[in-house]
Amino acid sequence: MKKSVFLIFYIFSFVAARSQNEIFQMAEFTDSRSIVLKYRILYPENYNPLKKYPLILFLHGAGERGDDNKAQLTHGALVWTEKLTANPAIVILPQCPKEDYWASVKFSRAKYPLDLDFNYSYLETNSLHAAVELVKSFIENKKADKHRIYITGMSMGGMGTFEAVYRYPKLFAAAMPICGGGDISSYGKKQAKVPFWIFHGSADGVVPGEKSVEMHKKLYDLGANVKYTEYPGVNHNSWDNVFKEENYPNWFFQFKK
Repeated sequence: MKKSVFLIFYIFSFVAARSQNEIFQMAEFTDSRSIVLKYRILYPENYNPLKKYPLILFLHGAGERGDDNKAQLTHGALVWTEKLTANPAIVILPQCPKEDYWASVKFSRAKYPLDLDFNYSYLETNSLHAAVELVKSFIENKKADKHRIYITGMSMGGMGTFEAVYRYPKLFAAAMPICGGGDISSYGKKQAKVPFWIFHGSADGVVPGEKSVEMHKKLYDLGANVKYTEYPGVNHNSWDNVFKEENYPNWFFQFKK
């Protein structure tokens, strides 16, 4: 009996894993810097190539850098297949290579939590540049609605979300950074025109929650449409809570540029 139950569970797990990889198609994009960016893409059910769809850019964390972002599928990306029925959208999950980051942040392990130096005067990273050009290519090819481009990301991807809005404030209609942070000294009125929903765990031992608190205060002071959700006692994997939020990711779709 136990063997039968195990076999059924194994077959179910195998089929589920296979279907996940098939749902998110693998592709490549070469940007103007000749950077080759691998990415996974989810098209809406009953996709119509003649229609312009909302587009969501999903940036993974530093631990998922490499050649294939399968780990993203276990870190919440599959929530899109369950929650985008009412609001069909294209979802792009680019893959940051091991030697790069989404954000121009300097890391130091001299302190714990990490000592993070956010400074947007650093050069934009190749990965972020390529990811944004990928999004723009969908707009140029009339596959995505330029008025409904959204961005989210966790950890390093949360940092990249803040930086992408800083560098391209006219591109995004709304942003949802998770356990990230940014350069509060660089944000201004342009960035404050983008609505934000910021998330963090109060017990985060990797990226201090204060980084998100600071960004929330900065945006609030600038008059932005911004809200902050903190999960008491939750560590760096606060995205597990975020992906259970009833309005995630449908919160995006009330906003247009």
